[in-house]
Amino acid sequence: STISCEQVTMEAETSTSVPAAAVTNTGKDLSGVAWTGGSLVGSLNPVNHGFRTADGKGGYIINNTHKRYKRTRRDADGNVIDENDIQDDDIPGNVVVQFRDREGETVGEAMDVPTSAGTDELGTLIRSLLNEVDEDHSTNKAHIPYAFFAKIERITKTTNPSTGEPVVKTHTDEIDITDFNSLKAFLKEYHKQISTEQTLELTYQPLALFKVRPVTRCTDTLPGHTEAILHVSYSPDGKHLASGGGDATVRFWDVNTSTPRHTCKGHKDHVLSTSWSPDGKRFASGDKRGFLILWEPTKGESSGSIKAHSKWITGMAWDPMHRNNGKCERLVTSSKDGLAKIWNVRTKRCEATLAGHTDSIESVKWGGEGLIYTASRDRTIKVWNAEEGDGKGRVGLLVRTLVGHGHRVNTLAVSCDYICRTGPFDHYGKIADLEVRDRDSDEWREAAYKAAVAKYNAFKGSGEHERLISGSDDFTLMLWHPTENKRPIKRLTGHQQAVNHLAFSPDSRFFASASFDKKIKLWNGRSGDFVTTMTGHVGAVYQVAWSSDARFLVSASKDSTAKLWEVPSGRKAKETLPGHADEVYALDWSPNGASVATGSKDRTIKIWKH
Repeated sequence: STISCEQVTMEAETSTSVPAAAVTNTGKDLSGVAWTGGSLVGSLNPVNHGFRTADGKGGYIINNTHKRYKRTRRDADGNVIDENDIQDDDIPGNVVVQFRDREGETVGEAMDVPTSAGTDELGTLIRSLLNEVDEDHSTNKAHIPYAFFAKIERITKTTNPSTGEPVVKTHTDEIDITDFNSLKAFLKEYHKQISTEQTLELTYQPLALFKVRPVTRCTDTLPGHTEAILHVSYSPDGKHLASGGGDATVRFWDVNTSTPRHTCKGHKDHVLSTSWSPDGKRFASGDKRGFLILWEPTKGESSGSIKAHSKWITGMAWDPMHRNNGKCERLVTSSKDGLAKIWNVRTKRCEATLAGHTDSIESVKWGGEGLIYTASRDRTIKVWNAEEGDGKGRVGLLVRTLVGHGHRVNTLAVSCDYICRTGPFDHYGKIADLEVRDRDSDEWREAAYKAAVAKYNAFKGSGEHERLISGSDDFTLMLWHPTENKRPIKRLTGHQQAVNHLAFSPDSRFFASASFDKKIKLWNGRSGDFVTTMTGHVGAVYQVAWSSDARFLVSASKDSTAKLWEVPSGRKAKETLPGHADEVYALDWSPNGASVATGSKDRTIKIWKH
């Protein structure tokens, strides 16, 4: 039953002696079988090498392409796995972790930690390292939650515009691992940037010990304004509420009873900008005619009116309390006339004029490091010196100009905004260990100043850059370290229309952006990485506000509703707050977490509570 070599040769000679015409007429497939390396292959495997097929003209085509296949393997279910994808089995069961605080100091020794551990287990571990077990339950140290951050290095490749040569840049990002279920999920996501064979350094940060209850219902509706309400804001201690709008009045409301306390008349046109001093003793408002009026909230009386600008006032910000020895006497205003001015509200004098923008200034912020930031329609952000001494030069000196946006810059947010706003007050609206209630006394001012300094230092740590976020009509955001560099750290894209408003969370872990595209986007407050998009509004989103524990976000929209979102997990609204009859322009969450106030085009203010 074996085929001899002579028979194979004879058959081959016979087949080759058939004329081409015979092949065509008979219509037979002359595909043959060839021996290749001991493997018999044929017409059922046409892509394999060594198979010959007839070309229809009496000849043969040899398929010998040596096609290379992507290396694959299969899982237990038989599904093909890409070798480039990493699986759970590829992550080791343990990883060496070294904890550090915000100052960069190591806590404990490097230790083996199971990769199945999540933030709860890591929090228990860090509390034991810090001796915060608190077995007698006399304090709340044993219940402090923590967030954890890991540093990764990213490599970006760009081209030098002048030489055309490739440029490789390396920068470090901080990733919040709280969003991941476990260390394994984090290591799987960033396996290309992090090696499990090296020590994983985790920086911990304590979160708010208290929890703000989410607002769910409207408890009061406050009528009184005769035109659209453009601003509502709580005092730094959360005990007073102020509003301003198109009827040229400023109104102060009793937070406890939700009744009007004072109606302040003095403006001749729309009230476009308002701001509380960090000590809560003064309230400033600016109108469409360029007038700045200072009010005493407890009395409802004006303490002075200043013709501040030739055109309407677009923004204002107070000198942070930890920078002014507790005086709270300086205020900066910005205007459509392209100028920003620093005022002493006690003497009613202009200390400095910040000139340099070529178009209207849209937003102004007073940072925690003695700098003022102005954003303009001329597409630039300018950084100004606000203090004398320490080699800083005179007040009002231009420090640097931040360039990068392709259209006008609408809004700014600074990482320490919440700390500067609330001054010396804690989340109860009180100053710790202070019995004196007379805010005009030297004793109160000195204690408040010390509390504000301690609060800012605890927030900042050491080596923490002040961060600035800008939003523009070019649909993008930019992250800056304005105290150190004039180049942006990162450009953040994703919005489909102009960016309206920006707000850092109180602990600066996140910041939120509101846009005309009906979306709210959440971003990592340190690296600028995108976190999530919150969808649900059916109209432009005008403003966002954070709860004091940074766990919730509330938004105001053109669709006549406000919505409550859980951070960072909420892609869909946790609660919808309906009731307004028209667009919701103004929004604020009380610093003590008790309530949310919304102001609308329907001329009413609504108070929302749990």
